[in-house]
Amino acid sequence: MTGPRILLIDDEEEMRRSSAQALELFGLEVDTFASAEPVLELIGFAFDGVVVSDIRMPGMDGMTLLQRIRDVDPEVPVILVTGHADVQLAVSAMRAGVYDFLEKPFTAQHLAGIIRRAMDRRSLVLENRRLRAVAGKRDDIEARLPGRTQVMVDLRYRLRAIGATDADTLIIGETGAGKEVVARALHDISARANRPFIAINCAALPENLIESELFGHEAGAFPGALRPRYGKFEHGRGGTILLDEIGSMPFDLQAKFLRVLQERVITRLGSNEPVPLDVRFVATSKVNLEAEVAAGRFRADLFYRLNVATLHVPSLAQRRADIPLLFLQLVREAAARYVRNDVEVPPELMTEIAGRSWPGNVRELRNSADRLVLGLDTSPEDGSPETGPQRLADKVAAYERGLIATALAAHGGSLKPVYEQLGVSRKTLYEKMQKYGLDKNISATAFQDDL
Repeated sequence: MTGPRILLIDDEEEMRRSSAQALELFGLEVDTFASAEPVLELIGFAFDGVVVSDIRMPGMDGMTLLQRIRDVDPEVPVILVTGHADVQLAVSAMRAGVYDFLEKPFTAQHLAGIIRRAMDRRSLVLENRRLRAVAGKRDDIEARLPGRTQVMVDLRYRLRAIGATDADTLIIGETGAGKEVVARALHDISARANRPFIAINCAALPENLIESELFGHEAGAFPGALRPRYGKFEHGRGGTILLDEIGSMPFDLQAKFLRVLQERVITRLGSNEPVPLDVRFVATSKVNLEAEVAAGRFRADLFYRLNVATLHVPSLAQRRADIPLLFLQLVREAAARYVRNDVEVPPELMTEIAGRSWPGNVRELRNSADRLVLGLDTSPEDGSPETGPQRLADKVAAYERGLIATALAAHGGSLKPVYEQLGVSRKTLYEKMQKYGLDKNISATAFQDDL
């Protein structure tokens, strides 16, 4: 198992090489980069390490890198280095949340000391997150949100950390990606797990009754209101309220909901008496709410109030390497649900599944697994034929990709049994995984573990 990672970025090759060598003399393992962009692919909520970057570089500079890293996880330690005596720049960096700021020239001993302190701090942050998340009990998050790609590892890690708090949360993702599954998991690992989980589809609420549905009403509040009625918000007291597709909430109602978020009280229609509300709000959206704010369809103050804790649920296109593993699990679940014997997935079907586009994401993939178990056609749900590759070379490549993806799923992402089963060398397997986009980050880690 590898230790904390030190990512060193400097566009000057000599400085990069000499700094890395000097740090290695102090027992530190360093990965070097000539530019900042590749580093962002390695940063996640579970990233265990420290970033050391020059400030003035072509392309993305150090200050921009700092901000991008803080957008992912504000507690990743970033150490910025500059060759220019610029007090104002140092002040700006400190305000932006940099861990430390160094001016060239500096001694390797001084930099190594700062890095070690930053590593200790990061280890403490990660350990505290783990302790808060588990809270003395195990969870089934990996079963609910399976996947070995880095985006899924990060999602589960971040979900556990946020779930252990009481923070209102915004969940962003495409249709069918699993936003409601994430919301339910947040509830189930929280201290509110034994209290109500109320899901409200903002797009399906009747516009003329939406306030009554959410806030409740007193008798006589409007024609037909013959007796008092609790709204959905009150039904969720002590628990979690999911506002599904909050971007569909009418604009005039958004101001009233903002008040509920800020003050945690509601007032039923026909009453002036405030009712305290102890709930956690979780909102989902398939649309870009920032764009909706810019278009004037969503309140900026509500967006910023919701955007404190955010979870991004990746589409299947963003985690294609997970498709074979996920499909096999969905087939097993469907077989159990329909009381059928275990269904074996033919290699040629798995090749097709792995190479197919899935605009409906996990929901569409689950439906295809259900149809397979029921003995029905597993073609795309819109009825259109898959426009597969026509050239022989493309067909061979698609078949090879499917075989590798299937073997990876069967062996849990461990590379050694995969390259032994396929009869290729480790280097060849790794190169083909890179070629076919089969989970670059995970493959690199597993490859190193097998060396």
